[in-house]
Amino acid sequence: MGVNPPAPASQTLSRGIRMLELLADAREPLSIDALADRLGVHRSVAYRLLRTLEDHGLVTRDPHGRVALGARMAALAAGVAHDLQAEALPELTAAANELGMTCFVVVLDHDECVTLVSVEPRHAAASVAQRPGTRHPVGIGAPGKVIRAARPEREWPDDLDAARRAELRTARDRGWATSHDEVIPGLRSVAVPLTLPRGDAAAVAVVYLADLHSDEQIAARIAAVAHAIRAALGG
Repeated sequence: MGVNPPAPASQTLSRGIRMLELLADAREPLSIDALADRLGVHRSVAYRLLRTLEDHGLVTRDPHGRVALGARMAALAAGVAHDLQAEALPELTAAANELGMTCFVVVLDHDECVTLVSVEPRHAAASVAQRPGTRHPVGIGAPGKVIRAARPEREWPDDLDAARRAELRTARDRGWATSHDEVIPGLRSVAVPLTLPRGDAAAVAVVYLADLHSDEQIAARIAAVAHAIRAALGG
């Protein structure tokens, strides 16, 4: 008996999801023309996708026709890793206010780091916004480094140069990593690994402009956050 071939993926669904990802990554609402260009489709195709997403409350348009994520997305996002978000929030809040830095949890999604939950400090003179849903390649930034460093070296990409391999080994040995100007120019980050009960790769991190705390002090504080989250989740 022959094996049935896998069902083809839905191109329309894939494009709709990609449109949501583009909007999540954007720093401002996007025009339909900009979305069509980034999707690589005709404006009419982008418009049909937009209308469907709009009907479900996943996107909205302002009076100028620019598109942003809708309120329904927040309701959907609230159901993602609900236990992790609930347990992480008070720990992140305490660390953010103590350090005066934005503190957040990142999870690995294929080859990208995605911010799951984030807290900005309450009384800091200046802080950096790190919105949930923000993503960047796992190969850059402190969270990506600690996530990658936690994997066996045989699973590291073959194209990593000697300097980056040495950096990952250092992050693995000391239990934390730093980055500067890698994801967003001018910003620094420190991250520690967070192993979730199911074994999923994640990290606790902070992002900031400049600070008097040493990297070691920051790493020790967010390592305590990671420990508390693991304990609360039964890890």
